[in-house]
Amino acid sequence: MARMTAARAAVEILKREGVTDAFGVPGAAINPFYKALKEGGGIHHTLARHVEGASHMAEGYTRARPGNIGVCIGTSGPAGTDMITGLYSAVGDSIPILCITGQAPTNVIHKEDFQAVDIAAIAGPVTKMAVTVLEAAQVPGVFQQAFHLMRSGRPGPVLIDLPIDVQLTEIEFDPDTYEPLPVYKPAATRAQIEKALSYLLASERPVIVAGGGVIGADACDLLTEFAELTRTPVIPTLMGWGALPDDHELNAGMVGVQTSHRYGNATFLESDFVLGIGNRWANRHTGYKLDVYRRGRTFVHVDIEPTQIGRIFPPDYGVVSDAKAALELFVRVARELKAAGRLPDRTEWVAATRERKATLLRRTHFDDVPMKPQRVYEEMNRAFGPETRYVTTIGLSQIAGAQMLHVYKPRHWINCGQAGPLGWTIPAAIGVAKADPQAPVVALSGDYDFQFLIEELAAAAQHRIPYVHVLVNNAYLGLIRQAQLGLDIDFQVNLEFENINTPEIGVYGVDHVKVAEGLGCKAIRVTEPDRLGAAFEEAKKLAEEYRVPVVVEAILERVTNISMSRTMDISDITEFEPLATERSHAPTAISPLKV
Repeated sequence: MARMTAARAAVEILKREGVTDAFGVPGAAINPFYKALKEGGGIHHTLARHVEGASHMAEGYTRARPGNIGVCIGTSGPAGTDMITGLYSAVGDSIPILCITGQAPTNVIHKEDFQAVDIAAIAGPVTKMAVTVLEAAQVPGVFQQAFHLMRSGRPGPVLIDLPIDVQLTEIEFDPDTYEPLPVYKPAATRAQIEKALSYLLASERPVIVAGGGVIGADACDLLTEFAELTRTPVIPTLMGWGALPDDHELNAGMVGVQTSHRYGNATFLESDFVLGIGNRWANRHTGYKLDVYRRGRTFVHVDIEPTQIGRIFPPDYGVVSDAKAALELFVRVARELKAAGRLPDRTEWVAATRERKATLLRRTHFDDVPMKPQRVYEEMNRAFGPETRYVTTIGLSQIAGAQMLHVYKPRHWINCGQAGPLGWTIPAAIGVAKADPQAPVVALSGDYDFQFLIEELAAAAQHRIPYVHVLVNNAYLGLIRQAQLGLDIDFQVNLEFENINTPEIGVYGVDHVKVAEGLGCKAIRVTEPDRLGAAFEEAKKLAEEYRVPVVVEAILERVTNISMSRTMDISDITEFEPLATERSHAPTAISPLKV
């Protein structure tokens, strides 16, 4: 049997579990692991500038491709606590990432040693497993179990904490005979699928709500086939966006109180049956007025996690199943029903859904200076094609982007859905670009999100990771300001100040162009809407030439309110801007406006 340090055994297991990339920050308590990482080879490491940034890089890396598991590494104490936000984000969105932390020696952990903290206890609520390994011989088994847990059932993150003496201890371990543990995923039975389909067959105006679980299970082709067989319109959630192309005739648009389409909400409110697959009934989708969301509709809920069934409201029927396993049976039974002539004719319902998609549009074309944000997304639709992977987190920029951008493929809208931490976008975009170096990656941020972890631009510059970052700047905490409208306040949300070093930008304060350039990147500032298209094209060329992030900063009007519900009611959406009444008002809409 080969002898090696426990740290080296851990690295060998990572490679055999398919890990090729890691993101992190070394330090004294994790240095033995870094030594093993260097000597073992085979895993490329990206040095972050902040350990929270490393955790979000790992998230972006996982989210970009089926089967990926991002790994983030940090030293003891504050490095571990810094990564808690990434673990929370990952567990909320069912994203498997592995967080590895260093720890003080086992004999002094309880003695308030320097940077010793019970990180396993802290991380427990936001992981599937969090453990401090006290015996070196247990390291292989713990890592094996970690990958099993991350992939089984509802996916999610794991934290493994390694005291420095445990890392350095030699153990017997044979990498050549190591095998990953079998993955467990619950699967629906045929009887369950037939019962679920009986509700659909009995309905007149059904819809499918496709959540992030469909994308996570790599089941989008099956979803498309099932929708086409049964002629059922599909409503993607924010996390499920891309499961069905936006321009597919059965894509009915998104539903919600914030990230929604007018036509999506209208179709949902006309429906009489909802089949939810791999979704959480998140409150930004349902709103808080569940009586409005549920009224007149029958619900079937399919989800991999048993405790999700009935968590928000009791469905009429629930099925615990991996989305892919369920959709395989849905397709099989639907094919049989079609062959037997037992599928209802949905021609009128689909036609009505398409009619709403071509009539209930928001306006995007404005020529105002300073710019309205809607025009930025219109020009993004022109500049960035269907291969684009969009990355964003939270704020009015995300909400408006979800209302106006177009997504055509799974994992091409990479979004932090449940946690929504500011600062997520830059490091997540780095992780996405690292996972798919050939794809055009476009990040979208408001000015506050951009400033939170801005130092990670230097990591991308150092490691030659190019992408385009669209920064919409109004020097405001825009979403919080809009949320304060109901309280009749505008308090501590104004970021304006006159920058003594850049007087030409007036009250917009931070000179993002100088900061980005100082961190080794390229940046373009745009103040007029008719220059956006040229700026996006230039950004793509600069990113390709210099292999660094390129920031396109759009200077917006100071105050814009984006369409959303003030009452958290999907039937009560406030439209703050004029709606589209002519085709020229929404020139990049998926369906041209019918007038």
